[in-house]
Formats: sequence, C-alpha cells, structure tokens
Amino acid sequence: MANEVLSTAIKEYPLMRRGKVRDIYDLGDSLLFIASDRISAFDVVLPNGIPGKGKVLTQMSLFWFDLLKDVVDNHLITADIDDYPEPLRKYRDMLEGRSMIVVKADRVDAECIVRGYISGSMWKELLRARKEGKNTVHGFEFSPILKESEKLPEPLFTPSTKNDNGHDINISFEQLVDLLGRETAGLCREKSLAVYKKAADYALTKGIIIADTKFEFGFKDGNFIIIDEVLSPDSSRFWPVDKYEIGRGQPSFDKQPIRDYLDTLDWDKRPPGPKLPDEVVAATVQKYELVQKLLTNQ
Repeated sequence: MANEVLSTAIKEYPLMRRGKVRDIYDLGDSLLFIASDRISAFDVVLPNGIPGKGKVLTQMSLFWFDLLKDVVDNHLITADIDDYPEPLRKYRDMLEGRSMIVVKADRVDAECIVRGYISGSMWKELLRARKEGKNTVHGFEFSPILKESEKLPEPLFTPSTKNDNGHDINISFEQLVDLLGRETAGLCREKSLAVYKKAADYALTKGIIIADTKFEFGFKDGNFIIIDEVLSPDSSRFWPVDKYEIGRGQPSFDKQPIRDYLDTLDWDKRPPGPKLPDEVVAATVQKYELVQKLLTNQ
C-alpha cells in the first residue's frame, strides 16, 4: 500500500531513539517525535505497517492534550510545521500530521494503567487467582461473580514496569512506591485516574467505551506532565457501546484484526514477524480511522 512511513532519516539532527512506533530526534533544547506507520504485535515489530497509522496516533494525542489540559499539563510545544526549525521544513511531506516538537522531560519509568473494565492481562490474572481459590490481584479484591469485560465499581490504577524492548510486568501500587517514591507514585495514580475519568465520560457521549488505557508521565522543571501519546488505539482499548456485552471479549478499535490473523499462523511470536496480507492491513486502517473520526470528528 502507498504512503507508508516505516522509517525516517533526518540528517540535520541526531536520532535519539527508534522505538516500536516512534522515531525521536534530539533538537537540542527539545525533541522531535515522529509517529511512524510501524506496527507491533506480541512485542514484535512486523515487516509491513499500517498506512496513515502514525497520523492517527498523533492527531488523536493532540486532540486529547487539548481536551485534558485542565487536568494535567503535557509536553507539547508545537505540531505546526511552520513553527519547526528551518532545517526540518524540507521534510514537510513526511512530518505533516505525524510529528510534534515536545519538551525534554525526565521520564517516570513506569506504565500508568487505568482499568475501568476487567479485560486483557488483568482478567487473565484474575482467572489464575480464582484457580487458587482467590479473588485478589495486585492488592485489589474482586467480586467472585465478576465477569469478563464487566465494568468495575470504580476505575483502578494498575501500574506496570516500563520495558522499552520487551514485556511490561504488572505491579501493585506499593511496588510502584518502592520504585518511584511515594510522592511521585501518588501523582501517577492521581493524574492517571483524573485523566481517565474525564476522557471516559467524554468518549461515552461519542458511543465509545474506554475499557482501559495507559499513560506515561515525566517532570519538566519540577512540573508533573503527561508525555508520549495519549488515548490512542495503540495505548487504549476502545469498545463500541452498541456492541458491548458482558461475559465475553469485545470488538475493539485497535489492532485486533492483526492479532486474529497472527493467531491463525504457526508463528512462535519471535522476530522476524510475518508479513501482513493487504486485507488485514486494510481492516486495521479502517478501525484506526473510524475511532479517530468518532472521538475527534476529524
């Protein structure tokens, strides 16, 4: 498929890091974030990407940064190419819509996850606990009759370790305190829950359930800010309200078509990943673009 950006090369500035999705360049007193169209599954970056995916991630983050700015500050300086340093403007075709210049922040090394519904890894851990006659996971006591995908009485803050190259590990809040200190861990919990609640309430007005999501935070000049992407299909589980049904997995606006396809293959979930067929790519593009349109009207 055309218009796919899998890697970038900006010779005027040093490449600071190439992650699973983002290329980050050091501009001196700030950073250039570029969201590529790379896609990963089971922590493996696949050989072909999802055309336009990086633009969806960036535009959704910009939307949420603006909507949530009264809850927590963010790292955005500008996403307007005309305001970029002059050497970057010749890369306009590549950067337009998928990049932003952000402040340099001291990253908090934890994934800050909020769950409004029981799903994913937390559901699997609860099932394992129940086999041992328990209903407790990471310090949270769950109802013995709680079903898959059911809404929780209150959103839960369930942090995990931050691993840029492999699997994150779910931890308790007290373990987070041991890692970060009580004050920083408390800020992570407070702001994560506040952001989730405002975003989830807004999404419901658009027919979308935010089942769970993850945030990253940092400090800039002593100010606690949200960084990286926010509430995108890569970092969140979005479910359509009109198809929601307790007791099963839900259709979602994310890379589920990719996971479903990969599960049909005899692949050991190790690099190199298999090439995705065009129809799977197209189905994923449709999901990403639809949730962007529904939530942001873009």
